[in-house]
Amino acid sequence: MAMVFVNKALLMQYVHSMTLLTLQQIATALIIHFGQVLGVSKRKEFSIATGKKLLPVSIFYNANVAFALASLKGVNIPMYIAIKRLTPLAVMVAGCLRGKGKPPTQVSLSVICTATGVLIAALGDFSFDLYGYSMALTSVFFQTMYLILVEKSGAEDGLSSVELMFYNSVLSLPFLFFIIIATGEFPHSLSVLSDKTASLSFSVILLVSLVMGIILNFTMFWCTIVNSALTTTIVGVLKGVGSTTLGFILLGGVEVHTLNLTGLVINTFGGIWYSYAKYVQKRKIPRKIAPDVEAHPHK
Repeated sequence: MAMVFVNKALLMQYVHSMTLLTLQQIATALIIHFGQVLGVSKRKEFSIATGKKLLPVSIFYNANVAFALASLKGVNIPMYIAIKRLTPLAVMVAGCLRGKGKPPTQVSLSVICTATGVLIAALGDFSFDLYGYSMALTSVFFQTMYLILVEKSGAEDGLSSVELMFYNSVLSLPFLFFIIIATGEFPHSLSVLSDKTASLSFSVILLVSLVMGIILNFTMFWCTIVNSALTTTIVGVLKGVGSTTLGFILLGGVEVHTLNLTGLVINTFGGIWYSYAKYVQKRKIPRKIAPDVEAHPHK
């Protein structure tokens, strides 16, 4: 929840989002590497074959983050969170197309309810920004793809969240370096960053953003492996309850209208409904075969 606000605060002062993403991936790779050297964390040795299999995960992940950061420049936080809540519907549809079968009725209805709330909220957003909405919707597509691939990699390849993070960071860097050079963001972004870090407040926000980004990625990969891609996205919906409220209050730039507010309430209700449906579903399954049906379909 805090990550959205930290990134928004950072982008208000420093617009070079791809450079920020590059710094986060460098920090992730270095921390995991030195963690292994110091015996704090464990991971398998880097494998070229595994790297090739995980290349699509890395591409979709970075595309998701890049478009999400770009959307924050034009969309207010409550609407950004609402648009991202379309991800559960996209994940559910993608799961059906992959032959995983139709989820239980209550799960399906709760996800549809969540998506309906987004559409109603968008109709009431009079600060509509086509660029921002386009970036956020594109981010939803890429997030759907990478979460499904993370779920698949964890289940089939037995990779831990730390290993997935390390591969993702290492594989991301060549693409990110190419992008920041091709777009002309580098080296100008570094000189601006150097000037900005003279400010203690900016340096603190930057450091917090880097650390929180690493923690968020770890827990997100972990949740997806242990549960499912759909459950991870719904947890994000529940997180949005607090984010939306704080977004209206703290950062401004939001005109509150009846449609907007009604849509966000319906959207939030859908997330709570999903959690209840999953809880009921889990209680009906014997403990010894309790894995999430969305994460581990019947063979």
